[in-house]
Amino acid sequence: MFKKTVLLLGAIVTLAACEVAPVQPLPAPTGSAPSAGPRLSSDQAARSFVEVVRTVEPVAERECRNRTTGVNCDFNIAVDDRPGQPANAYQTLDKQGRPVIFFTLGLIADARNSDELAFVLGHEAAHHIAGHINRQQQNAVAGAVIFAGLATLSGGNAEAVQNAQRLGAEVGARRYSKDFELEADALGTIITARSGYNPLRGAEFFTRIPDPGDKFLGTHPPNAARLDVVRRTVAGL
Repeated sequence: MFKKTVLLLGAIVTLAACEVAPVQPLPAPTGSAPSAGPRLSSDQAARSFVEVVRTVEPVAERECRNRTTGVNCDFNIAVDDRPGQPANAYQTLDKQGRPVIFFTLGLIADARNSDELAFVLGHEAAHHIAGHINRQQQNAVAGAVIFAGLATLSGGNAEAVQNAQRLGAEVGARRYSKDFELEADALGTIITARSGYNPLRGAEFFTRIPDPGDKFLGTHPPNAARLDVVRRTVAGL
């Protein structure tokens, strides 16, 4: 039973880690940056992405080294070229523990300017610097253990305990996900600005995605809260 529990928790934690950092919307900055403009051509988008990676990656790695100890700061920026993927970016770790940031082709194609790509890259790098995957894993495991314990005390069978573990892991993983996003917005803003890009203009990328609102156990905070973090961070630079 213990071995099955460990395997189950491992699977849950892996899924939780893959979902730590999808891009979500922010409301449009007002009076602080020029309009994002029309979508870039395919050639312009590709050139912009390459330049952003070249410029932002060393800044993100420097921030990582300055803010952490014993953490792999060698970012690998990759393109998720699977067909039909929506505009998205996410951060994960490879088998060697190296941080990997994926951009889908849809996100690169949807960009209106380099600032948007830089902001997204800074945000995703910030998730790694802040240790959000490890913290999410810890929360998932804690939730699974608590829910499984309650199910066991209530006389649940093996299936009921497994279901409780899954539910507990999901609740645990989501418990602080909104805080993680706000932390990544703040540090991502710093990385973007120190790379020479405009984080307020970059945040306009998110105005084209629906507001997630403030749902119970939702993974992302309301747009207004995120924009407020970006603005306050910029004001303090």
